[in-house]
Amino acid sequence: MNGLRIFLAGLLYALVLAMPAQADTLDNVLETGIVRCGATDGHKGFSEISEDGFWKGFDVDICRAVSAAIFGVANRVDFSEFPGPNRVAPLQSGAVDIMARSAYWTMSRDTKFDVQNVAVTYFDGQALMVPEALGVVSAIQLSDVTVCAVQDTLEQNRVERYFFEHQISYMESYYEAFEDLIVAYKAGLCNVVTAPASDLQAILDKELVASEHRILPERLSIDAWGPVVRNNDDRWQNVVRWTVFALINAEELGVNSRNIDTMVESKNPKVRRLLGLDGKFGAPLGIPDTWAQDIIRGVGNYGEIFNRNLGRDSGLSIARGKNELWTRGGLMYAPPVR
Repeated sequence: MNGLRIFLAGLLYALVLAMPAQADTLDNVLETGIVRCGATDGHKGFSEISEDGFWKGFDVDICRAVSAAIFGVANRVDFSEFPGPNRVAPLQSGAVDIMARSAYWTMSRDTKFDVQNVAVTYFDGQALMVPEALGVVSAIQLSDVTVCAVQDTLEQNRVERYFFEHQISYMESYYEAFEDLIVAYKAGLCNVVTAPASDLQAILDKELVASEHRILPERLSIDAWGPVVRNNDDRWQNVVRWTVFALINAEELGVNSRNIDTMVESKNPKVRRLLGLDGKFGAPLGIPDTWAQDIIRGVGNYGEIFNRNLGRDSGLSIARGKNELWTRGGLMYAPPVR
C-alpha cells in the first residue's frame, strides 16, 4: 500500500511538472511598466486612431483605467490593432494582456477559447435602421420591407423570429459579410438593415447622412460586451474586473474627475473605502490602495467615459439606455468595495 502511495505521489508530481506554467500577467505588467491592450481601429466612439495617431474611445479608456489602477497614471498603455470581431489568438499567444473588446459574452466563448470575459462595460443589442423617407419611428410600423442581414448568423435568426412574432411582412436579402450590408443598404437594395446597435451607429456616422436615417428604438436582443483576458490568471482578472467595478461605483457614489479632490474629505464610509482612505483594498489586488482614486483622476467615472465617447459630449449622442446605472433604471451595477 505504501509503495502504491509513493508511486501515485510520484506520478502526480510528474504530471504537475509536465503542465505548462501559467504566466502571471500582473507580474509581467509590473515588470515591463506597460499594459498591452488589443483594440480595433475605426469603431467610432469605441476605439479608433485619431489623425494625430492617438487612440481614443470608450473601450480604449477602459484599458487606460487599468493602467491608472496599476501605475497611478493612465498613459502606460501600448495599443495594438487587431481587426475582426473575434480577436482571441492575440490573448492566447500572449501578444496582449487585455483585449478591449472581442465578442459579446456567451458561455461557449468563456469555455472553448481559454479566455475570460471579466465584466460588462457595455450592453448592446440588435437593432434595425431605416431611411427617414420610410416614415416610421417604430419597428411595429414596418410592412412590406426588404431586410438586409448577414446570412447564417444570430442576427438573421432574431430578425426572422421578431418579424414572425409581430406579423410584419418582409423580404429577405442576406449577405456573407457585414461590410456587404453597408453597400447593399446604401445602394437601396434593402430599406431595413439589422446589426448590433453600436455597429449601426458607426455606419450612420461614417457612411450616411445622419439626418436621413433612423435607428429604431426596439432591440431584438441584449448582448453584453467587456474586456477579455486570458483564463486561469486570477490576479489579473481581479485587477481588470475591479477596475470596471470602481468606475461604476464611482458614478453611483457621485465621485468624478472634477470633484475627486473634494471627495477625499468625505465622511461617507462607502466613498472612503472606494478611495482607499479606510481599509486596505488595493493590497489583495497587488496594486496601491489608492487605485480607485488614480482611476478616477486618470479617466473619470463610468458616466464620464460614456458621455465623453458615446453620449452628449461626443457628437454621437447615444442614449445610456440599458447602460444607465441600476439606480436610474439601467443595468449597470457593481459590487461594493467592502
